[in-house]
Amino acid sequence: MANRIKTIDITDALPDIDDFCDIPNARISGEIFHRQDIYEQELEKIFARCWLFVGHESQFKKAGDYITTTMGEDDVIIVRQKNGSHKAFINACPHRGNKVCFSESGNARGFICNYHGWSFNIEGNLIGQHESGIYESSQFDASKWGLREVAQIDSYKGLIFATFDAQAPSLEEYLGPMTWYLDALFDNQEGGTEFVGGCIRSTMDCNWKIAAENFVGDILHAGWTHDSAARAMLGGAVSKVSDFEESYSVNWNGHGYEFALDTVGNVAVLGESALNKYLHTIKPSVIDRLGEFRANMIGSVSSCTIFPNFSFLPGQNTVRIWQPRGPNKIELFTWVVVNKTAPEDIKEKWRKGAMITFSPTGVFEMDDGENWEYCTKTARGRVTSQQDLFVGLGMDTYLEETDLPANVYSGQLNEANSRAFYQYWGDLLKSPSWDAMPNNNKGKAKAGPKASQISDKTDGIGEK
Repeated sequence: MANRIKTIDITDALPDIDDFCDIPNARISGEIFHRQDIYEQELEKIFARCWLFVGHESQFKKAGDYITTTMGEDDVIIVRQKNGSHKAFINACPHRGNKVCFSESGNARGFICNYHGWSFNIEGNLIGQHESGIYESSQFDASKWGLREVAQIDSYKGLIFATFDAQAPSLEEYLGPMTWYLDALFDNQEGGTEFVGGCIRSTMDCNWKIAAENFVGDILHAGWTHDSAARAMLGGAVSKVSDFEESYSVNWNGHGYEFALDTVGNVAVLGESALNKYLHTIKPSVIDRLGEFRANMIGSVSSCTIFPNFSFLPGQNTVRIWQPRGPNKIELFTWVVVNKTAPEDIKEKWRKGAMITFSPTGVFEMDDGENWEYCTKTARGRVTSQQDLFVGLGMDTYLEETDLPANVYSGQLNEANSRAFYQYWGDLLKSPSWDAMPNNNKGKAKAGPKASQISDKTDGIGEK
C-alpha cells in the first residue's frame, strides 16, 4: 500500500551550518555534538534520506525470517519474502502506532499487534483484526492500512541497506567507487560472508558522529589510546602506523576507508595465530580474485565507515551500527562477519576474539567508549562548545595521479576522511533535496582497476 506521511520542515530552526562546519579552514565546532536542534535536523535530513545498513543476507535463511532494527530512531522490521527478496516495514501498527514485533529476530508467518489484534502477513498486508465484523460497517478498506513499507531496499555483497526516501539515488550510486574497497572484506572468497554469533548490543553516552568519524579515518588515536591493550594482546612491542611504507585514506560522499597493506595487522591483535595463518593461506586465492593490492588489505590495520553510521574493522571482523538515541547517546549494534567458506574453528576464534577486543567489556572498546563519552560531555559546556576543533592533518596529501578509485590521499595518519565526512554531513543538512547536493568529489567515480592491473609493488599509482 502507499502511505502518505507528512513531514515537518524544520529548516528555519537551524542556524547557518557553516558557522559550525568550516572544512576549507579545517575546523568544526563542538556544538554539533550536543545541540538538540542540529540532532533533529540530522534525523530529518540524514537518517530519513540516506541509505542505512539494516542487516546481512545470512540472517535470513528462509521465508518469514526477520530481524528488528532501527533506521535513525524509527523501529523497522526486515523480513524475507517467499520469493527470496527482502522487505522493510515500519514496526508500528497503523491503528494506534503500537509495535507489532518485540523480538530481535525469528521466523513468523506474520505480525500481530497486541493492542487491538490487527494482524499482518509478511508482505505487510492487513489480513485481520479482533472483532473484525465491526469494521465492515465503518467503510473500512483494509487494503489501505497495511504496514508502511520503507521506500527502497537493496543489497551489496550480502549487506542489506534501506532508505525512507523514494527520491534517494540507487544504492549502487550511493556507495559509488567505495565498493571496490569493500570487496576486500566482503568478497575476498567465493561464497561471500556471513554473520556469526548474534548481535552484541550496548549503549554509550556519546554523539553518533564521534564514533562514526573515529572509524572513517582516525587511526591516529590507535597508537596512543590502544597502546597498552595492543601490547597485552600481542605480548610485546607494537608497530607504529607511521612505520608502514604504504598506506592510504580514501573517501567518497562521506564514506571513508583508511588502510595499510600489511595483510594481518588488525587480525594480529586478536591474539590468535591461527587467524593470521588462515589469511596467509587464502591470500593466493584472494590475489587471483581481487589482485595483490586488495589481497594485502584483507586483515590489515584499517577501518571504514559508510556514511552515516555503518562501520567495520577488517581483520578484527567486527561490523557495527552507531544508532542515534539523542545527541548525547548511541545504541551500538555489533556483529562478527566471517567468510562462509572458513573452517568452523576459525569462525569461532573470530567470534571469541571480538568478545575480547570489541564488545562492552573488550579491551579496545572500553578505551574508545571513555574517549567518546568525554568528547561529548565537554561539548555541553557553554563556552567549551564554542571553541574550534582541528581537522587539518594531511591537507596537501591528495593524489592526483593514481589508478585507485574515489578520492585518494597518501597515508593513514590523515584527517582527509574526517573532513570529507563532515563536509557531506553539512551538505545534507543544507540541501533541501538530493538534486541540490553539491559534488565535492575529485577522484574517479568508476570502479577501480581489475585484479591484474594493480600490484603491491606499484604503490597503487600509475600502471604496472
